[in-house]
Amino acid sequence: MMRPSMIKPASLFLLLIFCAACVSFAQEEPSSTVKVDVRLVNVFVTVTDSHGAPIGHLTKDNFRLSEDGIEQKISVFDKESALPLSIIMAVDTSLSTKKDLPLELASARRFAHTILRPVDGLSVYEFSEIVNEVVPFTPDLKAIDRGIDRIRVGSATALYDALYLGARALGKRQGRKVMVVITDGGDTVSKMDYRDAVRAAQEAEAIVYSLIVVPVEASAGRDTGGEHALIQLSEDTGGKYYYASSLPQLDNAFHQISDELRTQYLLAYYPSRRFSNSEFRRLQVSVHDIPEGADYRVRHRTGYYSSKTDF
Repeated sequence: MMRPSMIKPASLFLLLIFCAACVSFAQEEPSSTVKVDVRLVNVFVTVTDSHGAPIGHLTKDNFRLSEDGIEQKISVFDKESALPLSIIMAVDTSLSTKKDLPLELASARRFAHTILRPVDGLSVYEFSEIVNEVVPFTPDLKAIDRGIDRIRVGSATALYDALYLGARALGKRQGRKVMVVITDGGDTVSKMDYRDAVRAAQEAEAIVYSLIVVPVEASAGRDTGGEHALIQLSEDTGGKYYYASSLPQLDNAFHQISDELRTQYLLAYYPSRRFSNSEFRRLQVSVHDIPEGADYRVRHRTGYYSSKTDF
């Protein structure tokens, strides 16, 4: 072996560069993988029977949770009735909703009075050609009532902007986060698109409930593309969609949402893998050891992003 005294200065310099390059190369991550922070991932789960009634008596042992097909150890299990709830109620006030708006607001007011507790917060948004926060997060029902009374009809519809901005606001909150959208499903002037709205909702861990108001079920003027987008967004976030063409149907939808929010489960885990081929990780939750013949339906967000966009 060559002794250090026999290495010329120039050769020693090149050798040091080569060694540094080798170390750097060895420490580099594969360019095709995405690093994931090993942080607690929350999955809020709703379980219902075949009639849509919430199931609230399950235990941790009834659940199996997987990420990208790999089963995960559930580190936290809780029934979510006591956890603070943040709700954004976004009301479509575009010209196409003018006829039904008073009924929608009356139903939304009853929902707020039914669901809110002192630890919760509800914020009211109106959206037409612009998105406006009418009431910031508050448990104060009188403030919410005054805000609803101030809502007025606009012209165009910025649905995706409302979803995006609502998700951003929810992302700053703690606890359970829910967005209830009352709309006929159209979008005409949004700066954001559907993908922006979906990602923002997923990153905020927001559960989206869509109340699609359709006065005439077979109306030729319906925006079925917007309806389908809302349906998909609700399903991807673990929420649900409802069609409503009358006040009783609106009240029934709000009643079902209220029941579900009182009987949700929280499953939380630390991902077993730090690297993935995609920044979006897909979640699967199933229930086991349930009564024979029981037909339980499980809803939860379809996945999460391992990195967040800058809001």
